[in-house]
Amino acid sequence: MALSNDELACIYAALILADDNVDIKGDKIASILKAANYEIEPYWPGLFAGALEGVKVTDLIKNIGSGPAAPAASAAPAQAATTAAGDDKKGAGGKEAAKKEEKKDDSDEGEDMGFGLFD
Repeated sequence: MALSNDELACIYAALILADDNVDIKGDKIASILKAANYEIEPYWPGLFAGALEGVKVTDLIKNIGSGPAAPAASAAPAQAATTAAGDDKKGAGGKEAAKKEEKKDDSDEGEDMGFGLFD
């Protein structure tokens, strides 16, 4: 996805405002771009200000690496703890059942789904 220079200019202006802890408004974006002698279509600053209304840009930047993968990763240890607790209650019988389930999962890998990659 290639951004136009007008979009990038608005993004940089919004980042400048966020860095200075100033509310991101269309007129403020326009004034930064005017001070930089950058001519832009008049709808761009309002468009970006509307998109960022109520959004804390600094929080977005700080949490850029913690996307959807983080909740899934935190759910896995909880499931493992629940399984471990269930195994403790069942004793050896629960562990044997878990081993059988693992063997069933391995058998699915070799099955043909009935279609090819380039069909």
